[in-house]
Amino acid sequence: MAGEFSAGSSVRVKEGVEAPDLPGHSISGWTGTISQVSGKKGNKKIFIEWDDPTLNSMSDDFKQACEEKQLYHLMACLTEDDLETAE
Repeated sequence: MAGEFSAGSSVRVKEGVEAPDLPGHSISGWTGTISQVSGKKGNKKIFIEWDDPTLNSMSDDFKQACEEKQLYHLMACLTEDDLETAE
């Protein structure tokens, strides 16, 4: 549930979510571990380090788009609304 995310929690990106800095690149279903949570309730930024299954399934197009924008493809910063607890 929203508001209960903390460092070390496993999360999954909800259906319909695109990479924040790469419109058109879906990250729905990607999984990872929260490395950091910052901000106040209702406006929290959640930093996620992608897990091995996600990294292994990442397309070369996505990695190339990250490189072109000088983004780090191994992690992302999302909001609580973008995530759900992974089981």
